[in-house]
Amino acid sequence: MVMSIRPSPFPSPPMPELPADHVATAEFQLRYEDLAQDGRMMMTALPPALGWTVWRALRNKLSPKQVQQRGIVPILTRLTVDGTDAAIRVDQSIEGTGGYELARHAPDGVVERLFMNMWVEVRGPSGRMMPPSGPGPMVVAGRLFAEHMFTKLFAPPAERKVTRLDVEGVAEPTADYAFPGADTARQLPEGAVAIDDDFRVDPTEICFGLDHTDSNQHVNSLVYPRLFAEAALRRLAEHGRSRNVLVRHLDIAYRKPSFAGDRVRVHVRAFLLGDRPGIVGVLVGEGEPLDRPRCAARILLG
Repeated sequence: MVMSIRPSPFPSPPMPELPADHVATAEFQLRYEDLAQDGRMMMTALPPALGWTVWRALRNKLSPKQVQQRGIVPILTRLTVDGTDAAIRVDQSIEGTGGYELARHAPDGVVERLFMNMWVEVRGPSGRMMPPSGPGPMVVAGRLFAEHMFTKLFAPPAERKVTRLDVEGVAEPTADYAFPGADTARQLPEGAVAIDDDFRVDPTEICFGLDHTDSNQHVNSLVYPRLFAEAALRRLAEHGRSRNVLVRHLDIAYRKPSFAGDRVRVHVRAFLLGDRPGIVGVLVGEGEPLDRPRCAARILLG
Protein backbone atom coordinates (compact mmCIF):
# COMPACT_ATOMS: atom_id res chain seq x y z
CA MET A 1 0.00 0.00 0.00
CA VAL A 2 1.29 3.48 -0.89
CA MET A 3 -0.31 6.49 0.74
CA SER A 4 -0.65 9.65 -1.34
CA ILE A 5 0.73 12.72 0.42
CA ARG A 6 0.00 16.35 -0.37
CA PRO A 7 2.98 18.73 -0.65
CA SER A 8 4.02 19.97 2.79
CA PRO A 9 6.34 22.78 3.90
CA PHE A 10 7.83 20.40 6.47
CA PRO A 11 9.38 17.32 4.84
CA SER A 12 8.69 13.84 6.20
CA PRO A 13 9.26 10.42 4.67
CA PRO A 14 6.38 9.02 2.59
CA MET A 15 4.69 5.85 3.72
CA PRO A 16 6.58 2.99 2.04
CA GLU A 17 5.14 -0.19 0.58
CA LEU A 18 4.30 -2.16 3.73
CA PRO A 19 3.23 -5.77 4.30
CA ALA A 20 -0.50 -6.20 4.94
CA ASP A 21 0.04 -7.13 8.59
CA HIS A 22 1.74 -3.76 9.19
CA VAL A 23 -1.31 -1.76 8.05
CA ALA A 24 -4.76 -1.33 9.61
CA THR A 25 -7.91 0.71 9.04
CA ALA A 26 -10.21 1.76 11.88
CA GLU A 27 -13.43 3.75 12.23
CA PHE A 28 -13.93 6.24 15.04
CA GLN A 29 -16.02 9.21 16.16
CA LEU A 30 -15.13 12.88 16.33
CA ARG A 31 -15.75 15.32 19.16
CA TYR A 32 -17.12 18.79 18.40
CA GLU A 33 -13.80 20.34 19.38
CA ASP A 34 -12.00 18.24 16.73
CA LEU A 35 -13.22 20.50 13.91
CA ALA A 36 -12.95 24.24 13.42
CA GLN A 37 -16.06 26.30 12.68
CA ASP A 38 -15.39 25.95 8.94
CA GLY A 39 -15.36 22.14 9.14
CA ARG A 40 -11.60 21.64 8.79
CA MET A 41 -9.94 19.17 11.13
CA MET A 42 -7.82 20.54 13.99
CA MET A 43 -4.15 19.60 14.04
CA THR A 44 -4.47 18.12 17.54
CA ALA A 45 -7.36 15.90 16.40
CA LEU A 46 -5.22 14.02 13.88
CA PRO A 47 -2.56 12.36 16.11
CA PRO A 48 -5.14 10.35 18.15
CA ALA A 49 -5.79 8.42 14.91
CA LEU A 50 -2.46 6.71 15.62
CA GLY A 51 -4.11 5.08 18.62
CA TRP A 52 -7.19 3.93 16.72
CA THR A 53 -5.28 2.48 13.80
CA VAL A 54 -1.68 1.49 14.51
CA TRP A 55 -1.44 1.15 18.30
CA ARG A 56 -4.73 -0.63 18.94
CA ALA A 57 -5.21 -2.70 15.80
CA LEU A 58 -1.57 -3.79 15.54
CA ARG A 59 -0.70 -3.85 19.24
CA ASN A 60 0.68 -7.42 19.36
CA LYS A 61 3.18 -6.78 16.58
CA LEU A 62 4.43 -3.35 17.58
CA SER A 63 6.48 -4.17 20.66
CA PRO A 64 7.00 -7.89 21.32
CA LYS A 65 7.16 -8.90 24.97
CA GLN A 66 10.76 -10.03 24.59
CA VAL A 67 11.73 -6.49 23.59
CA GLN A 68 9.79 -4.94 26.47
CA GLN A 69 11.44 -7.35 28.91
CA ARG A 70 14.81 -5.91 27.92
CA GLY A 71 13.50 -2.49 28.96
CA ILE A 72 13.41 -1.24 25.37
CA VAL A 73 10.49 1.03 24.46
CA PRO A 74 9.66 3.30 21.48
CA ILE A 75 9.32 6.94 22.59
CA LEU A 76 7.58 9.59 20.48
CA THR A 77 10.27 11.99 19.27
CA ARG A 78 8.60 13.79 16.34
CA LEU A 79 5.22 14.50 14.79
CA THR A 80 4.68 16.00 11.35
CA VAL A 81 1.00 16.74 10.76
CA ASP A 82 -0.69 18.11 7.64
CA GLY A 83 -4.34 19.13 7.56
CA THR A 84 -6.21 19.63 4.30
CA ASP A 85 -8.76 22.34 3.57
CA ALA A 86 -11.57 19.81 3.20
CA ALA A 87 -14.65 20.30 5.39
CA ILE A 88 -16.07 17.16 6.99
CA ARG A 89 -19.10 16.34 9.11
CA VAL A 90 -18.53 16.08 12.85
CA ASP A 91 -21.65 13.93 13.34
CA GLN A 92 -20.48 11.13 11.04
CA SER A 93 -17.96 8.33 11.59
CA ILE A 94 -14.53 8.91 10.11
CA GLU A 95 -11.80 6.41 9.30
CA GLY A 96 -8.05 6.25 9.42
CA THR A 97 -5.58 3.97 7.69
CA GLY A 98 -2.21 3.64 9.34
CA GLY A 99 0.93 1.56 9.17
CA TYR A 100 4.33 1.20 10.78
CA GLU A 101 7.88 0.24 9.93
CA LEU A 102 10.92 -0.55 12.04
CA ALA A 103 13.94 1.34 10.75
CA ARG A 104 17.54 2.19 11.49
CA HIS A 105 19.63 5.31 11.17
CA ALA A 106 22.94 4.00 9.89
CA PRO A 107 25.18 6.68 8.36
CA ASP A 108 28.24 5.11 6.71
CA GLY A 109 26.76 1.68 7.45
CA VAL A 110 27.07 2.01 11.24
CA VAL A 111 23.75 1.77 13.13
CA GLU A 112 23.38 4.75 15.48
CA ARG A 113 19.68 4.56 16.40
CA LEU A 114 16.60 2.40 15.90
CA PHE A 115 13.12 3.75 15.14
CA MET A 116 9.50 2.77 14.86
CA ASN A 117 7.95 5.06 12.24
CA MET A 118 4.21 5.41 11.70
CA TRP A 119 1.95 6.97 9.09
CA VAL A 120 -1.79 7.66 9.18
CA GLU A 121 -4.24 9.15 6.72
CA VAL A 122 -7.66 10.29 8.01
CA ARG A 123 -10.80 10.53 5.86
CA GLY A 124 -14.30 11.75 6.62
CA PRO A 125 -17.64 12.42 4.91
CA SER A 126 -17.55 15.82 3.23
CA GLY A 127 -19.97 18.50 4.37
CA ARG A 128 -20.71 21.02 7.11
CA MET A 129 -22.98 21.19 10.13
CA MET A 130 -23.50 24.95 9.73
CA PRO A 131 -24.59 25.91 7.14
CA PRO A 132 -25.90 22.37 6.61
CA SER A 133 -24.40 20.38 3.73
CA GLY A 134 -23.69 16.71 3.12
CA PRO A 135 -22.74 14.21 4.21
CA GLY A 136 -21.06 13.67 0.87
CA PRO A 137 -18.24 11.47 -0.41
CA MET A 138 -15.27 10.61 1.80
CA VAL A 139 -12.43 13.14 1.57
CA VAL A 140 -8.95 13.29 3.08
CA ALA A 141 -8.97 15.47 6.21
CA GLY A 142 -5.29 15.10 7.06
CA ARG A 143 -2.28 12.90 7.41
CA LEU A 144 0.62 12.53 9.79
CA PHE A 145 4.02 10.99 10.30
CA ALA A 146 5.18 9.92 13.78
CA GLU A 147 8.79 9.12 14.63
CA HIS A 148 9.45 6.94 17.69
CA MET A 149 13.00 6.28 18.85
CA PHE A 150 13.81 3.05 20.69
CA THR A 151 15.45 3.66 24.05
CA LYS A 152 16.11 1.98 27.37
CA LEU A 153 13.95 4.47 29.19
CA PHE A 154 14.85 3.51 32.77
CA ALA A 155 18.56 2.83 32.25
CA PRO A 156 21.26 5.31 33.30
CA PRO A 157 21.64 8.09 30.69
CA ALA A 158 24.85 6.65 29.23
CA GLU A 159 23.13 3.29 28.62
CA ARG A 160 19.85 4.40 27.06
CA LYS A 161 20.84 4.40 23.38
CA VAL A 162 19.62 1.33 21.50
CA THR A 163 21.39 0.17 18.33
CA ARG A 164 20.21 -3.45 18.38
CA LEU A 165 17.06 -5.13 19.66
CA ASP A 166 19.14 -8.25 20.27
CA VAL A 167 16.13 -10.50 20.95
CA GLU A 168 15.86 -14.07 19.72
CA GLY A 169 13.08 -14.46 17.18
CA VAL A 170 12.78 -10.70 16.54
CA ALA A 171 14.34 -9.46 13.30
CA GLU A 172 16.64 -6.45 13.46
CA PRO A 173 15.36 -3.41 11.51
CA THR A 174 16.79 -3.21 7.99
CA ALA A 175 14.90 -0.24 6.49
CA ASP A 176 17.03 2.91 6.41
CA TYR A 177 15.73 6.14 7.90
CA ALA A 178 17.44 9.50 7.39
CA PHE A 179 16.97 10.76 10.94
CA PRO A 180 16.76 14.58 10.60
CA GLY A 181 17.49 15.40 14.24
CA ALA A 182 15.47 17.63 16.56
CA ASP A 183 17.24 20.85 15.52
CA THR A 184 15.47 20.91 12.14
CA ALA A 185 12.16 21.61 13.91
CA ARG A 186 13.38 25.10 14.86
CA GLN A 187 14.59 26.05 11.39
CA LEU A 188 12.65 28.17 8.92
CA PRO A 189 11.07 26.07 6.16
CA GLU A 190 12.51 26.31 2.67
CA GLY A 191 11.36 29.46 0.91
CA ALA A 192 10.19 31.24 4.07
CA VAL A 193 10.85 34.93 4.72
CA ALA A 194 11.42 35.84 8.38
CA ILE A 195 9.43 38.77 9.76
CA ASP A 196 11.23 38.53 13.11
CA ASP A 197 15.00 38.86 13.06
CA ASP A 198 15.36 36.38 15.92
CA PHE A 199 13.37 34.43 18.49
CA ARG A 200 11.14 36.61 20.70
CA VAL A 201 10.07 35.49 24.16
CA ASP A 202 6.32 35.14 24.48
CA PRO A 203 5.00 37.31 27.33
CA THR A 204 2.81 34.53 28.78
CA GLU A 205 4.50 32.23 31.29
CA ILE A 206 3.18 28.65 31.22
CA CYS A 207 2.66 26.99 34.58
CA PHE A 208 2.06 23.25 34.10
CA GLY A 209 -0.41 21.45 36.35
CA LEU A 210 -2.06 18.04 36.44
CA ASP A 211 -4.52 19.17 33.76
CA HIS A 212 -1.59 19.12 31.31
CA THR A 213 -0.43 15.58 32.16
CA ASP A 214 -1.31 12.01 31.24
CA SER A 215 -0.78 8.53 32.68
CA ASN A 216 2.83 8.52 31.45
CA GLN A 217 3.49 10.86 34.39
CA HIS A 218 4.49 13.92 32.35
CA VAL A 219 2.95 16.66 30.23
CA ASN A 220 1.02 15.12 27.34
CA SER A 221 2.63 15.43 23.91
CA LEU A 222 -0.43 17.16 22.41
CA VAL A 223 -0.32 19.98 24.97
CA TYR A 224 2.75 21.48 23.30
CA PRO A 225 1.29 22.08 19.80
CA ARG A 226 -1.54 24.07 21.37
CA LEU A 227 0.95 26.22 23.31
CA PHE A 228 2.87 27.00 20.14
CA ALA A 229 -0.35 27.78 18.23
CA GLU A 230 -1.52 30.20 20.92
CA ALA A 231 1.90 31.89 21.02
CA ALA A 232 1.76 32.18 17.21
CA LEU A 233 -1.58 33.99 17.38
CA ARG A 234 -0.24 36.41 19.98
CA ARG A 235 2.78 37.11 17.78
CA LEU A 236 0.56 37.66 14.72
CA ALA A 237 -1.48 40.13 16.78
CA GLU A 238 1.69 42.05 17.62
CA HIS A 239 2.44 42.25 13.89
CA GLY A 240 -1.10 43.48 13.19
CA ARG A 241 -1.96 40.42 11.09
CA SER A 242 -5.28 38.57 10.95
CA ARG A 243 -5.83 35.78 13.47
CA ASN A 244 -8.68 34.28 11.45
CA VAL A 245 -6.40 31.39 10.52
CA LEU A 246 -6.02 27.72 11.43
CA VAL A 247 -2.88 25.64 11.84
CA ARG A 248 -2.63 23.50 8.70
CA HIS A 249 0.89 22.15 9.08
CA LEU A 250 2.81 21.20 12.21
CA ASP A 251 6.30 19.80 12.71
CA ILE A 252 7.29 19.22 16.33
CA ALA A 253 10.31 17.47 17.85
CA TYR A 254 10.39 16.33 21.48
CA ARG A 255 13.69 16.33 23.39
CA LYS A 256 12.83 16.11 27.09
CA PRO A 257 9.60 15.96 29.11
CA SER A 258 7.99 18.56 31.33
CA PHE A 259 6.10 17.84 34.54
CA ALA A 260 3.34 19.29 36.68
CA GLY A 261 4.79 22.23 38.61
CA ASP A 262 7.24 23.27 35.86
CA ARG A 263 7.25 26.88 34.67
CA VAL A 264 8.28 27.43 31.05
CA ARG A 265 8.07 29.94 28.22
CA VAL A 266 7.72 29.73 24.46
CA HIS A 267 10.12 31.70 22.26
CA VAL A 268 8.88 32.28 18.71
CA ARG A 269 10.09 33.66 15.40
CA ALA A 270 7.42 34.61 12.86
CA PHE A 271 7.76 34.10 9.12
CA LEU A 272 5.80 34.22 5.87
CA LEU A 273 5.70 31.39 3.35
CA GLY A 274 4.11 33.03 0.33
CA ASP A 275 1.13 34.85 1.84
CA ARG A 276 0.69 32.39 4.71
CA PRO A 277 2.03 33.17 8.21
CA GLY A 278 3.83 30.78 10.48
CA ILE A 279 6.25 30.52 13.37
CA VAL A 280 9.17 28.47 14.52
CA GLY A 281 9.33 28.11 18.27
CA VAL A 282 11.15 26.56 21.20
CA LEU A 283 9.96 25.82 24.72
CA VAL A 284 12.42 26.23 27.59
CA GLY A 285 12.48 26.57 31.34
CA GLU A 286 14.15 29.47 33.12
CA GLY A 287 17.88 29.48 32.44
CA GLU A 288 17.68 26.74 29.81
CA PRO A 289 19.43 27.47 26.47
CA LEU A 290 17.37 28.08 23.35
CA ASP A 291 19.55 25.67 21.36
CA ARG A 292 18.68 22.78 23.73
CA PRO A 293 14.90 23.22 24.18
CA ARG A 294 12.49 20.76 25.75
CA CYS A 295 10.73 20.74 22.41
CA ALA A 296 10.84 22.71 19.18
CA ALA A 297 8.10 23.27 16.61
CA ARG A 298 7.23 25.02 13.41
CA ILE A 299 3.70 25.65 12.25
CA LEU A 300 2.10 27.14 9.17
CA LEU A 301 -1.36 28.68 9.33
CA GLY A 302 -3.91 29.34 6.64
